[in-house]
Amino acid sequence: MSDLSSTSALDQRQKRLEEEVSLEILRTAARLEHFLAEGLKAHGLTMTQYNVLRILRGAGSSGLCRNDVGARMIAPVPDATRLIDRLISAGYAQKDSNPDDRRYTTTRITKEGLNLLARLDEPILDMHRSQIGHLSSDELDQLATLLKAARNQP
Repeated sequence: MSDLSSTSALDQRQKRLEEEVSLEILRTAARLEHFLAEGLKAHGLTMTQYNVLRILRGAGSSGLCRNDVGARMIAPVPDATRLIDRLISAGYAQKDSNPDDRRYTTTRITKEGLNLLARLDEPILDMHRSQIGHLSSDELDQLATLLKAARNQP
């Protein structure tokens, strides 16, 4: 009977630990997101817009279709088309239609969008440093590895 009660106690501890870790991840993410959102607001961008611009910068001159942009976002949005259209209206992105299939469009970052990101690179890095810069390189590596493992469950 003692084996059963010790197994039950271990199960309960595991459940409490899983809940605690989940809550700590959520608290940390909320804090980081709020801090970054406030910093971006000064530049007239939302977190989602910033995320899309970074994705488009990473895609280079070949750009991406709307679905590929959506698949790479940190948090998917229900209307990526409208989000991209706002970036186009602001002059940060452009959309080009495929001459062979006008339904397929490619979105690319503009020079203005690249310039905006270049101006933001250092302030954003400073924001990251102010929030997690107290962790060592080894701790950051370990944290990144653990978070990826938690996200990519079997």
